[in-house]
Order: sequence, then structure tokens, then C-alpha cells
Amino acid sequence: MTHKKNHHQNRTLGIQLYTVREALSADPEKALEKLAEMGFTDLEIYGYNGTFFGRTANEFRSILKNTGQRVVSSHHTTGIAHPDPGTLLHGWEKTVEDMQNMGAEYMVCSYIFPEERTPENYRKLPDLLNTAGTTVRKAGMQMAYHNHDFEFEKLDESGTVYDFILNCSSSELVKMELDLYWMAKAGIDPLSYFEKYPKRFPLWHVKDMKAGSKDFAEIGNGTIDFERIFKAREKAGLQYWFLEQDSSDKDMFDSIKISKKYISEHPYFK
Repeated sequence: MTHKKNHHQNRTLGIQLYTVREALSADPEKALEKLAEMGFTDLEIYGYNGTFFGRTANEFRSILKNTGQRVVSSHHTTGIAHPDPGTLLHGWEKTVEDMQNMGAEYMVCSYIFPEERTPENYRKLPDLLNTAGTTVRKAGMQMAYHNHDFEFEKLDESGTVYDFILNCSSSELVKMELDLYWMAKAGIDPLSYFEKYPKRFPLWHVKDMKAGSKDFAEIGNGTIDFERIFKAREKAGLQYWFLEQDSSDKDMFDSIKISKKYISEHPYFK
């Protein structure tokens, strides 16, 4: 008998809370209750700075207890240009401890600010991720790196920033959270990365891209071939994926409903 956790069988759909950031900053309890009513139990959080959306760890934990939700993953920036608490370079041990106590499984470097995007900073990034990832691993969690489109610009003759991160960081300490929208926007086929770096992509952000404008779209209202990508989930090593939409031309909760309906109607997401 095998005890290996099969994460994606009957997994509930996760959501990156950045999607509902306006509702969250107005009233975290209410926003989370609304998502819980829609069936979202797995959360990826952002913006930790010693508090969770302005609540202490204990307060936030009791909100989650009431809504029946859990934190699977958390987003953090580097702290290179913005030396805030909760960043990889500032008070990381405390951040890791707080996420461990919250029951998170992943901690993710989420974004490199425009003013941080220098060749010098890019070259330091694998070591920074390895160091942060070592602390995360000791606490029983996994570090990952989340892409946008700028990582697919060339760093030097050897290739892109993304390739540099993949090749120069530890494949054990640093996994990738693949944002399908940003990869599509950069014109890159994720399957080529799954082939080259199998099992390195346990987390995905799933959002769609409008034809023409290439703006954010609800799942199913855009051009991304999710069926083809999800068929390669084993090779990628997928464990959790999160619905995300950075902005919408509708009420955000309506957009989430549209995406959720499309996902429920297409078995390859299961």
C-alpha cells in the first residue's frame, strides 16, 4: 500500500488572494467568507509584513478556522530595493517561522521590481533563492520562484534570466511557480520547460490571455490551450494550482465565477 500523497486527485481549487486585493483590504473576513462560499479552500497569500492583511497570525488563523480555509503558499519579494519585513533579505527567519505556524507548504519569491532588474541582481538571484530556500527547507516547506514575462529576456549569450535561475539554483531547494499567462505573453511554450526541467514546476498560476490586447481574461475567455498544458502535469510535477486574475473588466467576483464554471466543465483540470 502506498502512502504517497497524490495532491491533484480531487484537489479543491486554489486561489491567489491578490485576485481579490481590493475586497481584502476593505474587509479581510468578508472577502475570505465570500471565497469560501464559492468553494475556495486552498489559499495563496501575499503581502505578509509581520501581519496577515493587517491581522496578527492568531487573528488570521481564527478567520481561516471560521471559513474552513488554509494557506498553502505565500508570496514574498526579495527586499533588494524595498527592505521591508517579510522579504527574503529582511527578517526571513521570522517570516519562515510564521508561515510554518500558519501551515503553509510553499514560500514563493513572487516579483522582481523594475528597479531591481539589473544583470548584477539577476546574477545574485540563484544564491539568494538557495539561501532563502535552505531556511524554508529546514522548516519543512519548499521555496519556489514565480515568473512574469521579463525573465524571458536575454541575460547573456547563454540564455534568458529564467534559464539562468533554473540552471544556477538548486533544483531541490528552488522549485518554480509557473505563471501560465506570463509565459504565454512572453511567447514561450511551457511544455519545452517541462521536458528540460521535469518535476521542477509543482505550482502553477492559471489565468487566461485575451486575443489581440493580450490582457488578463477569465479562464476559457482567452487563447491559452489549458488542455495541452494540463496533460503534461505529471512531467511538470504539478501539486497545486491557483486561479489568479490580476485585473478584470467586470466585478472581480463575477470573473472568478466565470473561471470557476469553465474549470468545473472541463475534466482535464481535475
